[in-house]
Amino acid sequence: MTSHSSRRSAITVATVAVALIAVSACDDRAATGEVASTGAAKVAGVTVKPDRALHDALPSSIKKAGTVRVATDVPYAPFEMFVSEGGKELTGLDYDLGQAIGAKLGVRFVFTSQKFDGIVPALQAGKFDAAMSAITDSKDRQKVVDFVDYSQSGSGILVAKGNPKNITTLTDLCGSPVGVQAATNQLKLLTATQSDCTAAGKPKIAISTFPKDSDAQLALRSGKVVADVLTKPAAGWTAKTADEGKAFELVEDSKAPGGYNASPNGIAVSKKLPALTGAIQKALQALIDDGTATKIFDKYGVASIAVKDATRNAAVD
Repeated sequence: MTSHSSRRSAITVATVAVALIAVSACDDRAATGEVASTGAAKVAGVTVKPDRALHDALPSSIKKAGTVRVATDVPYAPFEMFVSEGGKELTGLDYDLGQAIGAKLGVRFVFTSQKFDGIVPALQAGKFDAAMSAITDSKDRQKVVDFVDYSQSGSGILVAKGNPKNITTLTDLCGSPVGVQAATNQLKLLTATQSDCTAAGKPKIAISTFPKDSDAQLALRSGKVVADVLTKPAAGWTAKTADEGKAFELVEDSKAPGGYNASPNGIAVSKKLPALTGAIQKALQALIDDGTATKIFDKYGVASIAVKDATRNAAVD
């Protein structure tokens, strides 16, 4: 079994196919896409208005269509989710951020489902213009697509509400029972931390593995473990939503704002559309500068993983 983080960083991983989704049930490249026709959009309580200069900088094919075809793999909370089980309407961090970027550019970001392992090949084949699906920016992927990076995310620590054990760092877990999903990057992180415990003269972490992270959360609820280590975005979303935010709390380590072993996540864009990459980067930076991006990330409990600068192809490994 792979962890959630490795599912997004692997180039070829099997995922469950889902139905065609989002604003449009099919691609519409013949639509007329003038900036005035798309208008403003309200996202995370903020009204995002089109920027004429950014719209004019888009490739002519995008301006003519009025849409950016976006691939995504659903569900993967909190990045992409269905509003209701069995429904087709989307929500999530990636979806909201896409709508805000689209509004800033004066076009619509139309999200369509695609199995995760097929996203990059579909971009290469021209089926999509871009992809937003918590995709890890990597040197290997940069060979075939370009990235506009919007977050840094790694592993996080989920504790009981109020943080009764006053856990602030990984080494605070030394000597305590800690839950984690089996066969994940988070288990590898805890195992690697054992040497840090020893070096600090502390007992090792009593690691309890579970088949699913939901099982680790149950152990945390019952007091069998003092913490659950999982991907930071998932931890933040769980803390925000479980029992209306009354069950858990996300530990914020100032030395690892994006999480432990954090890597950049990016919007993947076809290399055939360099002008689109540039326009998306400028639109994202504008949303960062005016605070809209922070509001979107905060809506999903993960404001700390947002970047301060919209970089391009930031991965170095």
